Amino acid sequence: MEIRSLAYIVAQSDNLTEWREYAENVLGMMVQQAPGEGLYLKMDERPHRMLVVPGRDKRYVASGWELANEGEFQAALAELEAKGVPYELGDEALCDQRGFQAVAICRDPSGNRHELVWGHRSGLLPFISPQGVPRFVTGDMGLGHTVLPAPNFDETLTFVRDVLGFEHSDIFNFRPDPSAPPVRIHFMHCRNRRHHSLALAAFPVESGCVHVMVEVDDMTEVGRADDRRREHGVALSATLGEHLNDRMTSFYMKTPSGFDLEFGHGGLEVDWAEHSVFEFTRVSIWGHDFSVGQQGGEQ
Repeated sequence: MEIRSLAYIVAQSDNLTEWREYAENVLGMMVQQAPGEGLYLKMDERPHRMLVVPGRDKRYVASGWELANEGEFQAALAELEAKGVPYELGDEALCDQRGFQAVAICRDPSGNRHELVWGHRSGLLPFISPQGVPRFVTGDMGLGHTVLPAPNFDETLTFVRDVLGFEHSDIFNFRPDPSAPPVRIHFMHCRNRRHHSLALAAFPVESGCVHVMVEVDDMTEVGRADDRRREHGVALSATLGEHLNDRMTSFYMKTPSGFDLEFGHGGLEVDWAEHSVFEFTRVSIWGHDFSVGQQGGEQ
């Protein structure tokens, strides 16, 4: 399967006003009404890269994975059928809301919902940030990345590799206790230069997602976003730091749907023909103190 990028994510909330204020005032994204019920969060020329739908629970709902064209989409469906993977085609209303010609929904062995799509809708309206963010790094590398819970780790890894077609970027075996077995987190890439578009973490997460990453092209914008986070009382999940594997300099904060959002700059763009998969032994070169999130966040 030839997935090009993470086209969008879908979140759910019982308070769309809270999401609107967070997106506009903290993230610096444009917010528009989505078809039906929900909000579009716009961060480039596309109508949206995030969709927030109403619901009783605050949670992550789905990852939208983009294929190049209808032929690749039909080939993906044939591959799902050949490998015995159940899927459901989205109806006209769902396709309209997602903004694509067609949507196919399947789930991995850990229950994560994946939406395969082709033919995005775009009026090429410019992105004009309400907070003056010049641009987010998207284009053919997609929204950014998503890190999903995979308590059924081996089966889920096999699914995303052998069915969805992702390949390893690198591997992190987290050892919070040297005497305990490591917690596995595998980082995966698809058909673009972004270091990873997907990662799988071998533990359950109540919100349905560990975190989503968005990237800006200027470190100043990361600092300004952290200032806005403080000003609006959004809980910090991890302090500013630089990751060892993708060299992203970022901080983490809570979203109104319960999962974290990484706001960063400087992520690696990789020539996969020259890349060697490796295991790294510490999450960051410096910073990224996640204990602040365990303590309820700092303002």
